[in-house]
Amino acid sequence: MEKILEIKNICKNYQAKNGEIAALKNISFDVKKGEFISIIGPSGCGKSTLLSIISGLESKTSGEIYINGKIGYMLQKDNLLEWRTIYNNVLLGLEIQKNITAENKKYVEELLKKYGLYEFKDKYPTQLSGGMRQRVALIRTLAIRPNILLLDEAFSALDYQTRLMVTEDVYKILKNENITALMVTHDISEAISMSDRVVVLSKRPATLKNIHEIDFEMDNRTPLNCRENIKFSKYFNLMWKELDEHEKK
Repeated sequence: MEKILEIKNICKNYQAKNGEIAALKNISFDVKKGEFISIIGPSGCGKSTLLSIISGLESKTSGEIYINGKIGYMLQKDNLLEWRTIYNNVLLGLEIQKNITAENKKYVEELLKKYGLYEFKDKYPTQLSGGMRQRVALIRTLAIRPNILLLDEAFSALDYQTRLMVTEDVYKILKNENITALMVTHDISEAISMSDRVVVLSKRPATLKNIHEIDFEMDNRTPLNCRENIKFSKYFNLMWKELDEHEKK
């Protein structure tokens, strides 16, 4: 399978009053086209920093990153503009890129229709539920036709029930559109239920602890039916133990 992202020996050091502080140390892994990869690790270990480096928002100290395609980024908050309609919010990324063409507008309308938002296109964000707002944020990102989507704790602002529904929505949309995804999350269950592989980082300075292949051996996989699978608790206990070991050291 074609590699869409390669991360090689990424290190990140910060300057402090008492010298350099290491945040990331020799992180290496790759992401194949169509994969959904999650990154987990102890709180404050540098997961979001790694995502910022991949996106180009933050510089690395050393190492190499190879990206084959265009990146889209979904943050913790939906960042919808309250004074713009849903349709105009979805067009925002294309506006910024000065790439509003008839073809792209047609694509946006197709996405809105396909994912149940077309009838709300003239509404405003305050008129939508938290789950629908997150779906709008995703479609806004997909409108620029990214090859790989970065998700930084993208569902953590939602309540538990809405979060389960949104992860189900997002997973189906990304698989339907064949979008590669790299997600940072502190939620082990979320990582296991959505991912093909889970990258486990150690506490800071973050090193690569493990990469787990996730295989539920089912044809019609969704995040919710993964949570009900007999293998789910085995994966969860394995990763929980790895993270717990780091906290104790």
